[in-house]
Amino acid sequence: MDTEHDSRTTRLVVVSGCSGGGKSTLLAELERRGSGIVEEPGRRVIARERMNKGRALPWIDLAAFARKALDMARRDRTWAMRASGLVFFDRSLVDAAAALEHATGKPALTHIADERYNGRVFLVPPWREIYEHDADRRHGFDEAVAEFERLQHAYRALGYDIVIVPRMPVAERADFVRGRLLAN
Repeated sequence: MDTEHDSRTTRLVVVSGCSGGGKSTLLAELERRGSGIVEEPGRRVIARERMNKGRALPWIDLAAFARKALDMARRDRTWAMRASGLVFFDRSLVDAAAALEHATGKPALTHIADERYNGRVFLVPPWREIYEHDADRRHGFDEAVAEFERLQHAYRALGYDIVIVPRMPVAERADFVRGRLLAN
């Protein structure tokens, strides 16, 4: 078990949820306000795989992609444990483990259960009006909704308190997140 759970992991705040739901925009606003952030591991894995002409891409080999995202998320968490102040994560080890379970059908969440974050996790819900495809997000809205449902289940299974971030302008979303953290 993570012996520093109470004292240091409370600073590690996860923003997860629906792909295309506004996570990265919310994280950029929190960073603009002075918080530390960790960019989404999946986007960074995709960038590296493309640069190196690799095949660990979610549309080619989801399991390999999820393993690389899991490794990167673990390194991110280790780095953040040494940082000071609040650190907001655009996705976490839980997201990568849930993707790996989805890809392989084998348990992965149990392997990361002791690597904790703040007990309150913020999930952005599906939001069709802002959902966009791009070169790295090739799946459709229905697949994004299914991913959101898998993530809700995964975070709940690991005992996290899920807070759904309301659909509102980004500044209000940032106020909401910070306000809910202070209400802890």
